[in-house]
Amino acid sequence: QAPIKATCEDMSCKTGFPEDVHSAVVSRSVHGGQPLLNVRFRSCDGNKKIHFGSSEPEDFRVGEDGVVYAERSFQLSAEPTEFVVSAQDKETQEEWQMRVKLTPEPAFVGASEKNQKKIEDIIFPWQHYKHSSPLKRQKRDWVIPPINLPENSRGPFPQELVRIRSDRDKSLSLRYSVTGPGADQPPTGIFIINPISGQLSVTKPLDREQIASFHLRAHAVDVNGNQVENPIDIVINVIDMNDNRPEFLHQVWNGTVPEGSKPGTYVMTVTAIDADDPNAQNGMLRYRILSQAPSSPSPNMFTINNETGDIITVAAGLDREKVQQYTLIIQATDMEGNPTYGLSNTATAVITVTDVNDNPPEFTAMTFYGEVPENRVDVIVANLTVTDKDQPHTPAWNAMYRMTGGDPTGRFTILTDPNSNDGLVTVVKPIDFETNRMFVLTVAAENQVPLAKGIQHPPQSTATVSITVIDVNESPYFVPNPKLVRQEEGLLAGSILTTFTAQDPDRYMQQTSLRYSKLSDPANWLKIDPVSGQITTTAVLDRESIYVQNNMYNATFLASDNGIPPMSGTGTLQIHLLDINDNAPQVNPKEATTCETLQPNAINITAVDPDIDPNAGPFAFELPDMPASIKRNWTIVRISGDHAQLSLRIRFLEAGIYDVPIVITDSGNPHASSTSVLKVKVCQCDINGDCTDVDRIVGAGLGTGAIIAILLCIIILLILVLMFVVWMKRRDKERQAKQLLIDPEDDVRDNILKYDEEGGGEEDQDYDLSQLQQPDTVEPDAIKPVGIRRLDERPIHAEPQYPVRSAAPHPGDIGDFINEGLKAADNDPTAPPYDSLLVFDYEGSGSTAGSLSSLNSSSSGGEQDYDYLNDWGPRFKKLADMYGGGDD
Repeated sequence: QAPIKATCEDMSCKTGFPEDVHSAVVSRSVHGGQPLLNVRFRSCDGNKKIHFGSSEPEDFRVGEDGVVYAERSFQLSAEPTEFVVSAQDKETQEEWQMRVKLTPEPAFVGASEKNQKKIEDIIFPWQHYKHSSPLKRQKRDWVIPPINLPENSRGPFPQELVRIRSDRDKSLSLRYSVTGPGADQPPTGIFIINPISGQLSVTKPLDREQIASFHLRAHAVDVNGNQVENPIDIVINVIDMNDNRPEFLHQVWNGTVPEGSKPGTYVMTVTAIDADDPNAQNGMLRYRILSQAPSSPSPNMFTINNETGDIITVAAGLDREKVQQYTLIIQATDMEGNPTYGLSNTATAVITVTDVNDNPPEFTAMTFYGEVPENRVDVIVANLTVTDKDQPHTPAWNAMYRMTGGDPTGRFTILTDPNSNDGLVTVVKPIDFETNRMFVLTVAAENQVPLAKGIQHPPQSTATVSITVIDVNESPYFVPNPKLVRQEEGLLAGSILTTFTAQDPDRYMQQTSLRYSKLSDPANWLKIDPVSGQITTTAVLDRESIYVQNNMYNATFLASDNGIPPMSGTGTLQIHLLDINDNAPQVNPKEATTCETLQPNAINITAVDPDIDPNAGPFAFELPDMPASIKRNWTIVRISGDHAQLSLRIRFLEAGIYDVPIVITDSGNPHASSTSVLKVKVCQCDINGDCTDVDRIVGAGLGTGAIIAILLCIIILLILVLMFVVWMKRRDKERQAKQLLIDPEDDVRDNILKYDEEGGGEEDQDYDLSQLQQPDTVEPDAIKPVGIRRLDERPIHAEPQYPVRSAAPHPGDIGDFINEGLKAADNDPTAPPYDSLLVFDYEGSGSTAGSLSSLNSSSSGGEQDYDYLNDWGPRFKKLADMYGGGDD
């Protein structure tokens, strides 16, 4: 590599650009942020603040240090690129301009030749030394032009790139170094510099796809480390090589195109990328179609834009019913599609031909038939079937049905089955056989979307639907329903109220007359004649009954025929009851409290009458003449139509409970009156008018509610006690039942029982009565192990209270003692039952019975008659055979 040296020359001081036109040679491919050149501007006054600008700010930018940078990445054309660089004094607004002409490098210049080219430096401004009065020239900063280095170089390494020098190396011993990514920053060690000679070298091959350019800074210091020159920027551009194949973004591309599309219809776009420089031939791709399958109706149904990758149709004849899908093999080649030097790759494009409505639906028959019972709704009466060659379950295949005639009242509708595309003729309004026995409908079928343009078929298909109505037995119906009858209350039982009849709509069926019955009569006031439908009363009609709401009483009746199947209908009879004055008014409340003194002692009462106007208020209130004490002690004053006020007439009335009769008369015609008794509690009151001896008055006479509450509490308490007693008895019975259960191992049947002690055997003839007299001295059962205890022995729990005798009783008391013990044992729940084996621990010292050894069955057997054993049952049959069978 030829060394590049930056120097400065002495010249007279003149502010401005040294030349009007500056020419520079740069690489053809320019990247955003890439430094291109330095502009020289002289300033005789070092204090001037100069601002640089560009006439093409979108493409070029001039820094404050005079370095021109590319603002974006672009490709220089073969013709020189020109723009104007301006410098303006910020204080005086004085401006200088210089035209810059950029010429691209020749396309096939070798790397070594490029490195040997020396880009003309533009001198930095002159500056004054502040410490010296006379003007001295200061050397401008040294500038290194961009270095272009091809990627994937084979070496040898390290490969020398450029030599960095300063003109001060003649008088000083300098040391050179570089910093930045690729030198002392990751990736480190790619670029090195000889600290003595300033030779900059690269140590290994570069990859543009990883790092397209390196920005380094060169430093020059003396042996003491003092900076001699200002650092300069070194830009190393990595020249792209065609070392990457195009790569499609997807290996399989999917697109659609409607059938019947005209030539030139856009289908889809395929895209491939190349890691190489897209602004150079290495990254410029071209597309083409290698194959098409299937090749019908033409092998070239599609074409592709070789630059953009857009696929369009070039031939007519796309028909989904014939070919539903095409598969294309697409190739992308770099080097602008050069088959010799370019690298290529392939991908698959799958084009689906989408359906359009080019086939209308067609009915499979001209006439369809169906039938429906009368009065039925939501019933499917006929299925209309159609065929459509378009793609199923698409708007071009889905059929819509409509009726064009034969149903003026709208009794039918046609729904579409989403799975089969059939038309379902459905009844939506009841049909009366007596009115219509048959319907003939005209229906049409068409698709959800209209037919495509240019199709010669009719847009719809038509058919006829014949529907027969079937006669069925219908329910009778009452006329009118409901029926309203106005009647005064108080109508006596047995009176004819009205006639409520029904009609049978079946005119073409032979059946007997209707039968009537009562379905609902809440108060049980009415009955209906089963044949004529005449309704009579069975009780007095009362408007004040709880079953009457808003003066209206409702009853429901049933009419039935004898058809097959039998049918019935209901009708409602509404009786509007007119009020009569049949209820006398009553006082409310029934009880009141007042003070025994004259003031305050007013009691407000209200008259209540179940009747309504005009048989109710206003009411008249008065006190009866008898007994005379009523009017003497009390007075009543009406304060409104329904309310009155009762008060004491005398100054003092002794505390107690008084029954005050009050005569109340309503405004009916004729009037109705009654004498109601108001129970008044007169008590002693405090200054606030509150009773102070309520407890004494209440104790003198309890009200009905208090008595009922007390009785209820007593009954509940008795029930709880009774339930507790029953529960205790049941628990005792369960406990006794558990004690009487005998373990199968201790069952006495067919088992040999082991007794602990049986006395002295045959010599037991002396009885020790003290054991009977002193049962407490007997050895307790608790000493026996639980595991060997038998259930026929006495269980372990509280001992019964048996009679106790003295140690030396009178002999005559023994019989009484035994009888008392027997009674106690009979009532003892722990004693064993009579049919179980009893265990006696001690049987006395002797026995009056003879020895069993004295028995001789062989000698006496012949003299005995054992035939009677046959009469004892099957259990003694074996003994009868052994002893009563004769010699054998």
